[in-house]
Amino acid sequence: MPSLAPTDYGTPASKSEKLVTLEIDGQEVSVPVGTSIMRAAMDAGVKVPKLCATDSLEPFGSCRLCLVEIEGRRGMPASCTTPCEPGMKVKTQTKKLADVRRGVMELYISDHPLDCLTCSANGNCELQDMAGTVGLREVRYGFEGRNHLQEGKDESNPYFTFDASKCIVCSRCVRACEETQGTFALTIDGRGFASFVSAGQDDGFLNSECVSCGACVQACPTATLMEKTVIEKGQAEHSVITTCAYCGVGCSFRAEMKGTEVVRMVPHKDGKANHGHSCVKGRFAWGYATHKDRVTKPMIRAKITDPWQEVSWEVAVNHAASEFKRIQAKYGRDSVGGITSSRCTNEETYLVQKLVRAAFGNNNVDTCARVCHSPTGFGLGQTLGTSAGTQEFDSVDFADVIMVIGANPAAAHPVFASRMKKRLREGAKLIVVDPRTTEMVDGAHYKADYHLKLKPGTNVAIINALAHTIIAEGLAKVDYVSERCDMAEFAKWEAFILEPKNSPEAMEEVTGVPAAEMRAAARLYANGGNGAIYYGLGVTEHSQGSTMVMGIANLAMLTGNIGREGVGVNPLRGQNNVQGSCDMGSFPHEFPGYRHVSNTTVRELFEDAWGVPLQSEPGLRIPNMFESAIEGTYKGMYVQGEDIAQSDPNTQHVTAALEAMECLVVHDIFMNETGRFAHVFLPGASFLEKDGTFTNAERRISRVRKAMPPLAGLADWEATMALSNALGYKMDYKHPSEIMDEIARLTPTFKGVSYDRIDELGSIQWPCNDAAPDGTPTMHIDTFVRGKGRFIVTEYIPTDEKVNSRYPLILTTGRILSQYNVGAQTRRTHNNTWHDEDRIEVHPHDAEERGIKEGDWVGIASRSGETVQRAVITDRVQPGVVYTTFHFPESGANVITTDNSDWATNCPEYKVTAVQVLPVTQPSEWQKRFHQFREQQEQLVERRIRDKEKAKV
Repeated sequence: MPSLAPTDYGTPASKSEKLVTLEIDGQEVSVPVGTSIMRAAMDAGVKVPKLCATDSLEPFGSCRLCLVEIEGRRGMPASCTTPCEPGMKVKTQTKKLADVRRGVMELYISDHPLDCLTCSANGNCELQDMAGTVGLREVRYGFEGRNHLQEGKDESNPYFTFDASKCIVCSRCVRACEETQGTFALTIDGRGFASFVSAGQDDGFLNSECVSCGACVQACPTATLMEKTVIEKGQAEHSVITTCAYCGVGCSFRAEMKGTEVVRMVPHKDGKANHGHSCVKGRFAWGYATHKDRVTKPMIRAKITDPWQEVSWEVAVNHAASEFKRIQAKYGRDSVGGITSSRCTNEETYLVQKLVRAAFGNNNVDTCARVCHSPTGFGLGQTLGTSAGTQEFDSVDFADVIMVIGANPAAAHPVFASRMKKRLREGAKLIVVDPRTTEMVDGAHYKADYHLKLKPGTNVAIINALAHTIIAEGLAKVDYVSERCDMAEFAKWEAFILEPKNSPEAMEEVTGVPAAEMRAAARLYANGGNGAIYYGLGVTEHSQGSTMVMGIANLAMLTGNIGREGVGVNPLRGQNNVQGSCDMGSFPHEFPGYRHVSNTTVRELFEDAWGVPLQSEPGLRIPNMFESAIEGTYKGMYVQGEDIAQSDPNTQHVTAALEAMECLVVHDIFMNETGRFAHVFLPGASFLEKDGTFTNAERRISRVRKAMPPLAGLADWEATMALSNALGYKMDYKHPSEIMDEIARLTPTFKGVSYDRIDELGSIQWPCNDAAPDGTPTMHIDTFVRGKGRFIVTEYIPTDEKVNSRYPLILTTGRILSQYNVGAQTRRTHNNTWHDEDRIEVHPHDAEERGIKEGDWVGIASRSGETVQRAVITDRVQPGVVYTTFHFPESGANVITTDNSDWATNCPEYKVTAVQVLPVTQPSEWQKRFHQFREQQEQLVERRIRDKEKAKV
């Protein structure tokens, strides 16, 4: 079991109802066993001075300001580290305590600059506040501490400064780095007055292991660590609580504002997904929202070779609607469609699919989840009955064995990774299934017990081998399976899984993983207590992605690891609202709530609500849209918030489809690669400019609140509504809350969701209905959503993508901490300091064979195309495997990926591409064309800026 989680000021939270009663300043107080005196005093309304204590860190007791007197005891113990005991009589305010506290504060101030009036933290400095609290008026000592000998500041980090002259060596930053983030990048060097905070080997924050999560900045009680935006703009005047628009963790933030300008983003302590923690992207990389590249005027053009013409919203929307009507009149009702965005709110996504179904009159709607997590929806729906993960993030605190498959949380979901790493440091066991040695394999103060370094494309083989071991060695939870699962289906699956071909020994040659390691990992997962599986795109983006998801569900059911805290099947969603976009009915075969369009009862429900007949046949998926466009039957598309020309596989095939469009409407905040082929460009709104909700990877629905007005005048939901009205289908919402009310009326799992209810609870995890009015943190507790859990046969079928003498290496892809998805947001921030281009990782053996050295330009050729990247020589990848990220459009990562896809969902097989890698001296032809377009775009932006300046004059 995990250690009890700390609550405010280091107090252990007791799960027992046993109380202790004591007296604090003459007041009788009853608190749970284990509560600190400081916490008890605060609960009783008694304020005890403090500096080293904070509500996010374990008790430390170093500042000596929180001293108290206890009747019958000698000395003055620190209240933050002293637990309450029955019958204690505590005094927090006496003359003796006041004198000691003033003396302690004098020592702190003597080692601190006297520049409070000009300090950046003025008005928001705990040292200043505590000096006033203890009544300090003068300092009798000299100001000769070591910190005053420091010259200059550490300005190396692009987002914050470190001014050692203001440091009081309270250790809060060091402890935050260790306890909250788990990076251990900061230490206290020296002793006494000579002690100081050091990043790495005293080599500056940028050159240390610091990951710029901001935990140290948040913990600092002075202006030692300070955001550069606060130094530049001053302290904020008010704040707005909203939800991060990066990954699927869904962190809650306070956008601290001056008027309509963001000063800083501060992780919200009451955020249920992040509990006051953050990563470099959510904490600091928000400047893209006001970047000069933002498109703020609608634009139209007749042909994609024509220059853009800026027009009003009314002209642009009416032009788009007229073109869609013309196309449908000429080519038929099914000749147009739309793509929803996982970066937009639930309400905006709902409106786009409603526009397609009700205004276009077809089901040609799809979403970017098609190319990332559609196998999750299919696989978990088939086995468990619902298309979502089973647990909340807090569940990891109770896991004994954690299996991470095809995911690198440290890079892609860093706030959750910090939580997971903390549990690992507490003693949980770790199994990593990944072809690459990721940051999760060998972390600070923990190491994976097993790293199953499989060959890309052999996921199903390894999950079958694990299940085979558990069945063959009698490790299955037979009672759980017989009670909770369909035994007829289980019998068929059991017979299949016990076939010799599925044994670890038989699969050793296929996977490249020694049979002994597979067997040992299987035993650990089956016998180790609570077993939790977390997986990512390394599971879904394969030709057998859906099969693998079903295999994971099989394994969890087999071992009884579903239906309580500390276990489960947990997909780590990539984008901030991937779960929500799927929930909202973005797939062509499903209405909101994952209900098939052929279901007459469901379809009639929506027809009555929307007032139009709806189609019963599924529409086109994204790959089908591309094929139909090239064939000439699909001619118009509305794309909101997705850059399919960069993010989808086989780029040249995608661009050929886009070139065949007669009306492509792109709705985004920046001119992107897809915009190159657009006829209408509608300027989008960032998350700071809109109201709505996001749904994260744990099914948590959280509010997005507008901090500043939309730069282009309309939020995305308003623009979609305008387009629908111009098409002749009336939408008349006054606020996104009305859209959510409609979603709740029509979607059983959202029945109890409303903005008022979210505001009351902070967030809600669906299902939220009459049976679960406060939401559902853990799914499938007593029974599965589908009734009996379904075991499904998962035959391993090798991918069609084969290596040969021409393409002897396998390319796989992934993410890096500082950049996000296609980079549209992060590339327009200082995050480029850490990662300013995509590079390809090559094993030393493969590099030596090809004469490739560190930093060389190499050509990467596949059956689909060619591109050029710079090489990184590393043993993180295994021989025969190369790896790259896909954050920069000029890298052309998807120029070389193929159009192979998952058998059930058409999710592309990004993770397995046969390639050759050889030294080159110049960019590929595709990259030359790209750079020509990039120069044209930069000229367009500069011209727009000049026009704005002229207009001001």
